[in-house]
Amino acid sequence: MIEKKFTDILMKWHKQQNTREMPWKGEKDPYKIWLSEVILQQTRVAQGMQYYNNFIKRYPTIRHLAKAQDQEVFKLWEGLGYYNRCRNLLFTAREIVTSRKGIFPDQYEDILALKGVGPYTASAIASFAYNLPYAVVDGNVFRVLSRFFGIDEAIDSTKGKELFTELAGKVLYKTQAGIFNQAIMDFGATVCKPFAPTCSSCVMQRFCTAFNEGKVNQLPVKEKTLKRKHRWFYYFLFEFEGKLLVHQREAKDVWRDLFEFYLLETEEQIKWNESSVQAWLHEQIGISKARIKQISPVMVQQLTHQQIKGQFIWVEIKSIPSFLKKYDWQPIRSLRKLAFPKLITAYLETPILQETLF
Repeated sequence: MIEKKFTDILMKWHKQQNTREMPWKGEKDPYKIWLSEVILQQTRVAQGMQYYNNFIKRYPTIRHLAKAQDQEVFKLWEGLGYYNRCRNLLFTAREIVTSRKGIFPDQYEDILALKGVGPYTASAIASFAYNLPYAVVDGNVFRVLSRFFGIDEAIDSTKGKELFTELAGKVLYKTQAGIFNQAIMDFGATVCKPFAPTCSSCVMQRFCTAFNEGKVNQLPVKEKTLKRKHRWFYYFLFEFEGKLLVHQREAKDVWRDLFEFYLLETEEQIKWNESSVQAWLHEQIGISKARIKQISPVMVQQLTHQQIKGQFIWVEIKSIPSFLKKYDWQPIRSLRKLAFPKLITAYLETPILQETLF
């Protein structure tokens, strides 16, 4: 069964290869786990570490936090933003001390009932502190599951959230829930990353649907991505023996049914150069030797409700990686017959491309 295969590989990776260190990792104290999760709700791990360490040093137990002056805690929180998190932290700490004699609840439903605690945080506390069989579902988990199982349901849709939550429960190693949850989050943060995941050396590669179907950069799908006003499209012109990789857009998005080259879409601009392109090719696709023929200037196409900025990276490769073989490889001169979006057509019509391609 593919779900069991996923779980087995992940647990083995965690035991043998996972070296990610964080101050709260392996923690069993529910207070410290709760504190770390609240800090990380709207904060990057790198930034949150110092705040977590400062809080634990100042307030080593929930009773210490409950007795603290509001302004003293707010001052320690300064710079993290979203101050409602801090207010809920104080309220809940005092509620636990007053109503539960300072003892943190040890059942999922009771943890979930705490102010400021949602399903994700409740699952994290329940599994990490008490090893209860609840799966955490965060951005890392969405991404790993979407790619491995090849699911294109939008992760920010109601249906998508239900689907991935159910799947996370299926793959959960229930007798070691805390370890499994840490493993899948670490895997998403260090291997199956949003940009340039290390597919070429990934232990999941053989069974990963996205890798084998060339969809790593198309998954996971987000509804809000399609509504974003500014998007970055990076097109890779993979050339092999005088042919270029092309494919027809199928998603319910801009330019449906038109042709394009291999697309990498990102939320932020990437500064491409020879070195970064070679690194991306190696980590993402497993291409260690390639000739970078051109990196174009940034080009822009303004649509009715969004602006698309694009850049073209022309790469000559010596062999076609297995998951790219499913794409259409067209002789360069045949490109004239295909219908491309205006952005790509404008690029193909630049003088240097006209001379080189046609």
